[in-house]
Parts: sequence; structure tokens; C-alpha cells
Amino acid sequence: MTLVKKIGFKFRLTALSALTLLPLLSGCGGGQPSGENQSGIKLPFTDTVRATGAGASFPAPLYQNWMVQLNQEVPQLQFNFQSVGSGAGIEQFTAGTIDFGASDIAMTDEQMAKVSRGVLLLPMTAGSIVLAYNVPGVTELKLTREAYVGIFLGEITRWNDPKIAGSNPGVNLPDQQITVVRRSDGSGTTNVFTNHLSEISPQWKEKVGSGTAVEWRSPQRNLVGGRGNEGVTSLVAQTENSIGFVEYGFAKKSNLAMAALENKAGQFVAPTNEAGTYTLSQVELPPNLRAFITDPPGEQSYPIVTYTWMLLYKKYDEPNKATALEAMIQFGLNQGQDQAEALGYIRLPDNVRQLVAAAADQISPDFKIELK
Repeated sequence: MTLVKKIGFKFRLTALSALTLLPLLSGCGGGQPSGENQSGIKLPFTDTVRATGAGASFPAPLYQNWMVQLNQEVPQLQFNFQSVGSGAGIEQFTAGTIDFGASDIAMTDEQMAKVSRGVLLLPMTAGSIVLAYNVPGVTELKLTREAYVGIFLGEITRWNDPKIAGSNPGVNLPDQQITVVRRSDGSGTTNVFTNHLSEISPQWKEKVGSGTAVEWRSPQRNLVGGRGNEGVTSLVAQTENSIGFVEYGFAKKSNLAMAALENKAGQFVAPTNEAGTYTLSQVELPPNLRAFITDPPGEQSYPIVTYTWMLLYKKYDEPNKATALEAMIQFGLNQGQDQAEALGYIRLPDNVRQLVAAAADQISPDFKIELK
């Protein structure tokens, strides 16, 4: 099996409410019109710059949190991010109707060739895809690779199936039908999940394959769809005896139970920030910053972890906007990483932050990213 695959598909996600964001922003004040401000960002202009981003729902809670804090600390920079899904984000970015995009899978060479201003793919955060479940009385659950592939293939249909029960001695698994919750929209989260299943299961690869949208094999009576990570999370929370794949931060925020999954080393690992960080440490990000982790090695690795990318143009017509966007990247690589864990994302390793900063420095000749 290959550890890292270069890729390029399409994908999707949504955000936290302002009320959810406020506790994280306590103590944030207004900045000065130019020069020094609370964030430490030094801008060579005094004008207000507005920029709009759109794309993947996977990192949307984190990105939106960044924008709120950045807007408060540096009032000159008024940014917003709309969660519309990876595919829509790539489409809007390609059409030039937004200033920056976001996607859970890097754009392909063919897609980037359509953008005359050039494209920078910057992995700004990472996260785990989890199997969240709602089975009354079951607070801990271990799933072998055979078990979770079988569930999503529609071949394991009841919770007390021996292939599940065998890994969970002493757990009172009910004789109830499993309701599988999947994405109803095309999404990067789906692509990440199905790429992993294709990597670990020849049967899955042959019967279903991978992509932002696939033909699910589960019987219709056993299968429901939700739009966005928030839609899947909501359905799992509302539906007893269900299981669905979502980004870790959404499951954590909704207090959903999450299964420990068997990794490449044969160990059951629960999705935690520590496991995610360990997983990233086992994988070397290539110089082009475009990679996908399909089945990481390591005893402590959680098996489904992915980077997610911001999409920026290499050239902007307005010099101040170019500088503002590079300043936003600096904020995300510094203060933004401090917020990641609280929202269920994985802090970028320092070597990755350095690679991203070096790539982003070509956006504006008037700004140099400083890492803390």
C-alpha cells in the first residue's frame, strides 16, 4: 500500500455560531489603524481591506473563528469565510468570484491550469474523520477494519453481528439494525473517507471506489443522507442505532460517541488530538504541499487523518489585498494554530508551518510572514 498519494479531487463543510465563538475570543480587543496591533501584524497601509473566502465545511468552524478574531484584532482586515463545500469552493475560486477558497483535497494540475492568476495550495490545518455512533448504553466501541468496511458496504447490518461483537467483549450490543448515515452532497470528507476504505479494502475499491460522491451499497431502508458534516452529525444524534462519518470537531462539539478504529499496525486507536498529531509526525509532506494520507503507519496512529487546504492566487490585482491575504495566512499559522485543538483540529507541526509560510511569501512583495 502507498502511504502518501498525490491527489486532486473535489470536496465540502460549515461553521460555528457567533455564540460558540465568543468564549474563544474573550480578551480580544481592537487594533490600531496601522503598524503595531494586538496580533503583532504590521501592515504597510491604513485602508480597510475586505476579503471573502468560501469552500470546505470540514475546516469552516476553525477558519470562521480565525476571521472573527482577526477582524477584532486588526480592524483593517475584514475577512469572512462561507461554508459551501469543497467542490463549490473550487468552482468559485476558479471563476474568480471569491478572494480565497478552501478544499479538503488539493486541486489537480488540470484544475489549476484553468486559473490564469496561478494557484497556491496551502495546508492550513488537519483533522481526523471519525465514525460517530448513537447506540444507547454503548459508550465505548472498537471496530476492526473488516467491521467498518462491512458496515458501509451494507454487509454488516446489525449491531450484534459477530464481526463487531468479537472486538467488544462485555459490551451489550443490541440486536438492532444499523442505520448508516452518509453525506448526501458531494464532499471532500467523503473523498477522504472513501480513499481510506479503498486503500485498506480491495473489495471496497472494486465495488464502490473513492470520490467526492459514491454509490453507497447499504440497503435503502438502512441508509440516510445528511448535507455537510453538520447534517450528518445532526442525523446521528437524532437516530438511535446509527453510525456516520464526520470530522472530529463536529462529533466532539455534539458530544457524540466515537469508535476506536483498527490501524495499519493492528492497534485500536481512538480519535484524539494526540493521536492525530502522532499520525502527522509519521508522514512527510512533499515540497508541493499536495498529499493525502491514506493509511498511516505507527502503533499510535489514528487511521483517517487529512490535511485541508486554503486556495490562494499567486497574483492579486490590488497590492493591499495581496498583503492582507498574506497577513491572514500569518495569523492562521500563529494564533490560529493555538485555537485548533479547542475546536477539534490538529496543530500543524513546525516544519509544515515553515513550508506553508515560504510558499505564501510569494503572494505579496510588501509582506514577510513571521512565525512565532
